[in-house]
Amino acid sequence: MLLGPIQTSPDPWTAVQMRDLRSVAPQPRQTPRGRHAQLLTIAAARRLRCVERAGLARFEDAVYWKAVAPTAVFKAAELRTGEDFASLPN
Repeated sequence: MLLGPIQTSPDPWTAVQMRDLRSVAPQPRQTPRGRHAQLLTIAAARRLRCVERAGLARFEDAVYWKAVAPTAVFKAAELRTGEDFASLPN
């Protein structure tokens, strides 16, 4: 039993058609809460990179990653104070 049409080629779209589709596709919009989560993920990744570099005895890299990790946390905290950031329901 067939549930749909059988594809005759693995790639039915041409490159020109894909480019045309991308030009009219809406751009994704990130919510303030999503941006906040992304910034905290970046900070955590930087801290993990610090630990990884220290474990490889690359202390200059470890010091750098440890120094830049708080930047993302400060940006996330600044974002929370904005009016666009909706509070969670009680």
